[in-house]
Amino acid sequence: MNRIVDELRKTGVFYVSTIDGDTSRVRPFSSVTEFEGNLYICTNNTKNVYKQIMANPKIEICGMEKDGTWIRINGTAQRDDRDEARKAMLEDPTGPSNLYKLGDGIFEVLRIDNAKCTKYSMTSDPVEIEK
Repeated sequence: MNRIVDELRKTGVFYVSTIDGDTSRVRPFSSVTEFEGNLYICTNNTKNVYKQIMANPKIEICGMEKDGTWIRINGTAQRDDRDEARKAMLEDPTGPSNLYKLGDGIFEVLRIDNAKCTKYSMTSDPVEIEK
């Protein structure tokens, strides 16, 4: 199991930050899966978040766990147009199977390349989470 995916799942809801021109934008996500050993998130290609990621694929993800620790992930989002990747996302318990279907024309999965994950706590030093 990809340890970064495991840590992100513990947050339940996590926030994805993008750049829109010269302004940052943040919105909640909850779907995450591992496919071929990589971290994947998903969205809808009619949303502004998708357009922003396509224009500037550098993103940051942040989420807090129930114990008060939080993680921050930096990486580059790359569209994966394969139905196998979409299927993996839909089959994941966090997957948006109630929102999207294979072949619907709007469902997009994004692989996070070069993911660097750090776990933080108010009571200890930051810890790098390796894939």
